[in-house]
Amino acid sequence: MQVVYRCFTEKRSGFNVEAQGLYRELREQLGIRSLRYVRILNRYDVEGIDEDVYAAARTAVFSEPQCDDCYDEILPEAGVPCFILAVEALPGQYDQRADSCAQCIQILTCGSKPLVSAAKVYLLGGSLTPGE
Repeated sequence: MQVVYRCFTEKRSGFNVEAQGLYRELREQLGIRSLRYVRILNRYDVEGIDEDVYAAARTAVFSEPQCDDCYDEILPEAGVPCFILAVEALPGQYDQRADSCAQCIQILTCGSKPLVSAAKVYLLGGSLTPGE
């Protein structure tokens, strides 16, 4: 049985332009005033590599160390409730991000191409209602 490694990457403050823009749109255009923060993480699942290759891929493939933080689990803001929404490609649908990561790992190892899946995870923090 092969191990599936999972990590989450997130742009650091100052680089998280996409999350800041979505926060403004949700508050201003949709009027969701109870929203306190928006965080956007990329989730990567990889199978078919060993632990050493995974450790190297975390900083060389899945994240940019100078502007991303990399986590093993989602860490919501302390004391603020949040909704979590993950969006990923449907089975059989081409996922360019996952394919690019798999190709980079294959180049890194000079071996076979691992299985990689990717998803975008949205954390919407605040006293939101299900309707919002």
